[in-house]
Amino acid sequence: QVQVVEYGGGLVQAGGSLRLSCEATGRTFSNYAMGWFRQAPGKEREFVAAISWSGDYTYYADSVKGRFTISRDNAKNTVYLQMNSLKPEDTAVYYCASRLGGSYYYTSTGEYDYWGQGTQVTVSS
Repeated sequence: QVQVVEYGGGLVQAGGSLRLSCEATGRTFSNYAMGWFRQAPGKEREFVAAISWSGDYTYYADSVKGRFTISRDNAKNTVYLQMNSLKPEDTAVYYCASRLGGSYYYTSTGEYDYWGQGTQVTVSS
């Protein structure tokens, strides 16, 4: 079993920055590809960013490309999402997910095995 916990959400003004952290414990973290998704009220959960187990491959949704950066520290069992130039439309609950196996990145919810409870990010205009 793998436990996934997100940290770092909060309230920020438009144009500001936040860094989300996600710690995954229970198995060897470096074996997992990791992803960030978000869900706004009344909308489906959508892909934000993903990173391979090695950190060599990353992928971003078009809506966040150039503003968000995903990274990982396997020694700390942690993946990060640095969010810059935040917009009100980035307001959502952000979820971290882990996937055992595979050498690449993954962009759909069904490809992930374990999920965190989510952390709220609110961007005021």
